[in-house]
Amino acid sequence: MVQNIPPKQTWDALKTEPAAQLVDVRTDAEWNFVGLPDLSSAAKQVVLIPWQVYPSMERNQGFEDQMRKAGFTPDQHIYFICRSGVRSLAAAAAARAAGFPHVYNVADGFEGPPDAAGHRGGTAGWKADGLPWRQK
Repeated sequence: MVQNIPPKQTWDALKTEPAAQLVDVRTDAEWNFVGLPDLSSAAKQVVLIPWQVYPSMERNQGFEDQMRKAGFTPDQHIYFICRSGVRSLAAAAAARAAGFPHVYNVADGFEGPPDAAGHRGGTAGWKADGLPWRQK
């Protein structure tokens, strides 16, 4: 089972645990147009590995291999983030099954659920919690 971790707790882990890393599993379109977590003040960079391939949104069949090619090891604590926490949960479960036992899902993702007007980013998630982010 993959544990959901609140964004602020994830940020604290990224700042204090040398082996902790954040993997953003959104699509390249989301990275380019919505923004990315900015880990520069934690002396880290977010690793970009899509869970689904835009525009077909089919599962990235090379996901686990891309994790290994990025240099991840079973000892690392790996936090996964997407828009709302759904794709990142699936990606974390796949990573766990592939031999990465310390995986976590960032609860509510980068933008969180939609508000009453159907907009994301204001009620929960990385951005709503005021954590650092930037446009690509």
